[in-house]
Amino acid sequence: MTEIIPRWEWRTFGAHFGAADERFAALTPAALQESDELYFLSPVSDANVKVRDALMDIKTLAQVNADGLEQWRPVMKGTFPLSAQDAVRVFAALGIAPPTPARTAWSLDDLHSALAEARPRAGAVAVHKRRIRYTVDGCMAEVTEVVADGKSVRTVAVEDANPARVVAAVRALGLAAFPNISYPRGLRSLVGMKA
Repeated sequence: MTEIIPRWEWRTFGAHFGAADERFAALTPAALQESDELYFLSPVSDANVKVRDALMDIKTLAQVNADGLEQWRPVMKGTFPLSAQDAVRVFAALGIAPPTPARTAWSLDDLHSALAEARPRAGAVAVHKRRIRYTVDGCMAEVTEVVADGKSVRTVAVEDANPARVVAAVRALGLAAFPNISYPRGLRSLVGMKA
């Protein structure tokens, strides 16, 4: 089994990114990817909980370093129907209690319905992403157009296992003055879910 090496991530959201837009435009893209994902958001949790490619994917924030970079750890990739134990992990990641009585298996529809009933403590948001990937100073970088609940925003990210390289790439792109905002926080802001 391949060892997963947690990466340090810097990300921001907005419409324009100043000089960084010109710097990205001058680079050759490494790849273009479009995806439709379902994010589960909670105002009491910053966990990254989503369904992509029919897999339940959870990442939790492991630590934030002195430069404000975030290190995210993958903690689950599950197939549907989810076991009762995996469903409990989803609810725990969102900071809400699972509904009772307990189910032995959870389809995506079951999970979606339970979270809809939990509003405003949690909710599901359909997200379309169009990502353009680059390599910047040895780091993975991306510029993504995001549409969530009919609202659009752009996000830029830089990540690598070495935090010093991420900081250097963010500075080289001219993004150091922008705040570091995780996907869950950026999506909550976009759709108006208050923390």
